[in-house]
Amino acid sequence: MFKSTESTKEQILNLSAVYYKECFQSKPFIAGETYIPVTGKVLDSEDLGNLIEASLDMWLTSGRFAKQFEKELAQKFGFTKSLLTVSGSAANLLALATLTSSLLKEKAIKNGDEIITVAAGFPTTVAPIIQYGCVPVFLDIDLATHNIDVSKLEEAITPKTKAIMLAHSLGNPFNLAAIMEITKKYNLYLIEDTCDAFGAIYDNKPVGTFGDLATLSFYPAHHITMGEGGAVLSRDNKLLKITESFRDWGRDCWCPTGKDNTCGKRFEWQLGDLPFGYDHKYTYSHIGYNLKVSDMQAAIGCSQLKKIDDFIKKRRQNFNWLKNSFIKEGLDKYFILPEATPNSEPSWFGFLLTVRDSKFFTRNKVTQYLEEKKIGTRLLFAGNLTKQPAFTNVNYRIVGELTNTDKVMNNSFWIGVWPGINQEHLNYIIEIFKQLVKEIAI
Repeated sequence: MFKSTESTKEQILNLSAVYYKECFQSKPFIAGETYIPVTGKVLDSEDLGNLIEASLDMWLTSGRFAKQFEKELAQKFGFTKSLLTVSGSAANLLALATLTSSLLKEKAIKNGDEIITVAAGFPTTVAPIIQYGCVPVFLDIDLATHNIDVSKLEEAITPKTKAIMLAHSLGNPFNLAAIMEITKKYNLYLIEDTCDAFGAIYDNKPVGTFGDLATLSFYPAHHITMGEGGAVLSRDNKLLKITESFRDWGRDCWCPTGKDNTCGKRFEWQLGDLPFGYDHKYTYSHIGYNLKVSDMQAAIGCSQLKKIDDFIKKRRQNFNWLKNSFIKEGLDKYFILPEATPNSEPSWFGFLLTVRDSKFFTRNKVTQYLEEKKIGTRLLFAGNLTKQPAFTNVNYRIVGELTNTDKVMNNSFWIGVWPGINQEHLNYIIEIFKQLVKEIAI
């Protein structure tokens, strides 16, 4: 690149920092007027600079920033490789698709196989199970950690059981000791949906490193963002090659975008019923998709990833302050407070509260009150998936009763702990909860 071009580029990037400062300065918090969202993105001038730099390359699909992000993300988990995709939901789809590959031979998941999961969560943890013709087997959760109740795990196993696919709910790890014991005993796959739990620790190891495959989301609500985006992780490079095939149209070729003949045998393969020497770039081994990201998205991810440790630290601080304050103010009389899973250090996505008894007030009254006071709330996603309209004609199995799942559906909600929430926000939140129990508790 010419010197003058480099100089122009530097000027553009310097001006972008000035522009960011002028246009995106945070506004002062005004109690009762400024809305406190449950989630949000924390961006800075470096993120904008990376976005603009990637756009100046005019390389609009995955490129150098995607390659950099995949490498640096994998290193965070002690892996050698990760794969970017368009969303956490797509990552879940790709993870499940990977396990259906004929390359896995007798271990491949097939139509009609069963996969253990929970009904209290986000729908796209379960959707791939259904989309690939498998049967979700739902277990209940516990009210303290809002994760799978493992007491009926063994009872759920049948000869058709092939995998367990679970999310670490709101950043709180599920009981990996019990889950790993079962997966080893019955030779099951484990997919860890880590979309809400980047940075969570179980038994001194990062979640996302226990299962055969793990997924992440980079939607604006999550621990880091690239607008839209997700990733699939694994220590098993064979599985990741299959994932890459499903992500990249189902092709058999592993050449990076814009590269040819990295195998040195582009016109020397004999695959399927194709003629000898058929172009390997147009040979397909899976019924796949195109689920790659743009390099501009990946560029923001690269700058966000530098800040992940600070973001996680802030989430934990906000969570701990809220929990200590709820106990100090006696608010735990009215709400079941969230508990970290034993032997874990969560990377909290939200602060889940469950109304103890409707004799005090209902969940709906509480959330309406909080929203009126400009405090954002969310439910625990789908509540009980089996009650959702989309599941009317779905083939699933329930083991035991979904008692706590229903309780969460009716009585639970969560508020934010994301890094954009500061001490002013936290003080206001607690004052409003104190007002709430005075004004609407029966």
